[in-house]
Amino acid sequence: GFPDRVFVLCSGRCGSMTLARACAHLSNWTASHEARTHALGEARLDVPARHIEIDNRLTWMLGRLDRAWGDRAAYVHLTRDPEAVARSFARRAHQGILRAYREGILARHLTRPPVPPVIEAARDLVATANANIALFLRDKSHVLPMRLETIAEDWEVLCGWID
Repeated sequence: GFPDRVFVLCSGRCGSMTLARACAHLSNWTASHEARTHALGEARLDVPARHIEIDNRLTWMLGRLDRAWGDRAAYVHLTRDPEAVARSFARRAHQGILRAYREGILARHLTRPPVPPVIEAARDLVATANANIALFLRDKSHVLPMRLETIAEDWEVLCGWID
């Protein structure tokens, strides 16, 4: 049958809060948006049955997600036009994941040239996140793509998919 846990994977800045608000109205599933960010280890991915977990940070924990749930969960890949996502990230360049990506993950010395333009780092983050998610999902049985641009139609599909 259909898995009783759904993880929504995304780059961030693509409608995850909107989707979480919509999922809060479901009567037969619970949903949360970034509610387990305080938890470490196995507790980070320990979600109750009939629950939809929406958290862009899971994009950076896909190995652990695979080990914990693998093909026993269902997955939504929520996307938005990559350029719109990058521009949204760039407007918030000095906080959150883009800052961590530029200053930590890319390990750039931002005080020395060449400093990559914020928008280019944002585009790189979006491309990396979506590539990681696509690779993770390639062998999963229960995968639903959703796009912010078609969220109304995709919402109906999601509701039918999870029953």
